[in-house]
Amino acid sequence: MARTAVVTGSASGIGKATKELLESRGERVIGVDIHDADVVVDLTTAAGRTGLVEAVRDAAGGTIDAVYSIAGLAAPIPATVAVNFFGMVATLEGLRPLLLSSAAPRAVGVASMASLMPVDDELVAAMTARDEPAALARAEVLAREPETTGALIYGSTKKAFAQWVRRTAPTADWAGASIPLNAVAPGIIATPMTADMIATEEARTAILQMVPMPLNGIAEPIVVARLLTWLGSTENTHLCGQVVFVDGGSDVVIRGDSTW
Repeated sequence: MARTAVVTGSASGIGKATKELLESRGERVIGVDIHDADVVVDLTTAAGRTGLVEAVRDAAGGTIDAVYSIAGLAAPIPATVAVNFFGMVATLEGLRPLLLSSAAPRAVGVASMASLMPVDDELVAAMTARDEPAALARAEVLAREPETTGALIYGSTKKAFAQWVRRTAPTADWAGASIPLNAVAPGIIATPMTADMIATEEARTAILQMVPMPLNGIAEPIVVARLLTWLGSTENTHLCGQVVFVDGGSDVVIRGDSTW
């Protein structure tokens, strides 16, 4: 029997590649995005997050097999905090009950190698505390200087999300319910989100100096989609709380012998 998957961010980039790959394998996919999707919602809002769960429940008949929480922003603005951490966590937590009836439930989200870059500790702490008003307020302060403090917002959201996955995956609600919860951490991927950063050879050279990718350089979205779909497949039975870097080697170059 075909599996039913939910993919957020399905209209473009990694989300679109994941949706198309799953469909090519015969899976039913419920796409979620702010436009051009089966479920159209705004994950920056509480109403949008609630609406996502309700719409997916109705569309799927109450049961799903996998959640791919991919939707995200990279701009140095508070909305990035709302989507990348609070929206992503709300997606996974809100859809978790629909996974419980699956014979092989799976959940996976998208972190980033940016979690290894400088972050704002106050913003990370607010997200970890699940204090969205405080996190948005801190992001508002950081966003006043987009090129400096604002640049810390994206990496902060990805670090907070990666830590949430690590801390949440082995709990009774997830591992205890036989639901593998993991994340991927891409490097620079050729998507609409990164288009301006890689538009010219000069720009590509500059970004790769910041994010070294010695193995094959900048990747296409399908590279990440293949890893995501394996993590969400029935073959993945024992990965728990892992943040798997698919980054051409930037994690290895930056962290060396350190594993976390």
